[in-house]
Amino acid sequence: MKKMVIASICLFFNLVAFGQELPDTQVKEVQSGKKVAFNQVFEKGKVTLVSFWATWCVPCKKEIKNISLKLPEWKKEVDFNYMTVSIDEARAEGLVRSYALSQGWNFPYYIDPNSDLKRSLNFQNVPYTLIIDKNGKVAFAHTGYEEGGESEVFAKVKELVAAK
Repeated sequence: MKKMVIASICLFFNLVAFGQELPDTQVKEVQSGKKVAFNQVFEKGKVTLVSFWATWCVPCKKEIKNISLKLPEWKKEVDFNYMTVSIDEARAEGLVRSYALSQGWNFPYYIDPNSDLKRSLNFQNVPYTLIIDKNGKVAFAHTGYEEGGESEVFAKVKELVAAK
């Protein structure tokens, strides 16, 4: 009975399954303009933090700003990757690029212009955060952002980096 209730909750809230294989859905690398399969953008053997966002989403931009400010300090502590994926429409690619440049982003950023990846991962709202483990599988997923929440996410990253 407990399993049925949990399964129902997961279906109701469209939660991504932990340990889920990543889809090969195409995303576009904004810097180069190349299309790549999402499951191919991850460095094997390395934990990756992924922030899904949109140019119109104020909490998304706040989360990414707070993460990017702490990123140099965090990277001294543990070795992991960070990237963002915009869910803006294709016509907003210029806005995504100019925003990233204005913020001085020195990490990869992609766009999911038709929301194909969003549908593949089965989430509804941004900000949406994923942590991909060393095996390239979903280890953590979270929707929303509250000030300071990035510290909890980093604690999970550290835990996964330390795991054998």
